Amino acid sequence: MTARTAEADDGPPPEGDIIQRVTEGLIYCIRSGQMAPGQHLVEGDLTRRFGVSRGSLREGLKQLSSIGIVKLTRFRGAFIAALDRKSVHDLLDVLEPLCGLAAKLAAQECRNDRDKAELKRIAAELGAIADGGARANYLENRRLFYDRLIEIGGNSELGKVIPLARTDLFRAQFETAQTKDQRKRHANGYAKIAEAVAENDPAKAERAVRKHFAATRKTVEALPGYAFAASA
Repeated sequence: MTARTAEADDGPPPEGDIIQRVTEGLIYCIRSGQMAPGQHLVEGDLTRRFGVSRGSLREGLKQLSSIGIVKLTRFRGAFIAALDRKSVHDLLDVLEPLCGLAAKLAAQECRNDRDKAELKRIAAELGAIADGGARANYLENRRLFYDRLIEIGGNSELGKVIPLARTDLFRAQFETAQTKDQRKRHANGYAKIAEAVAENDPAKAERAVRKHFAATRKTVEALPGYAFAASA
């Protein structure tokens, strides 16, 4: 009997893994600048890009629709969602206390010098990119900062409830509309949070998060109308 290949032995990947390829792939495309909020999604293009069937693609799009990343319309198809200004403020209201808790826990639990150095390194990289780097690199490092903050804090539930994918969406939406000073102010907020975590000062970490979100709200109000979707 001829030996079967490892792929044949393993069989096709589970449907859940295939759908995850769609959901994670689309979110990455948004974060990396390959796709933009408001963009129309063409089924044929996406099935080829991700190597999935139309059925798996549609299921992935439904999942992304349920968390506000994709907008499905009956006659026009699927679009990457775009937020109006009020929706961004609503999202920030939800994010702030959760991110404050993540920073507080990280400051309490961070005893490893390597973790402290890595968080500060990521924040420094964000500052350098904000001074003239690529948008995709900024959004990737920003996501990495929050992932590490949550991991250091040790509360696994936070990663499930903080709407980081939705945050990727709104950051991608108005990243190109920001001024250089606004980008630098945003990056500086991460440096302050990392500094407080490295000092094991939970109260300072929470304050740094509040100031960071206050600066973000200021930017949101200052951005031109074209950076946002029309209000519903």
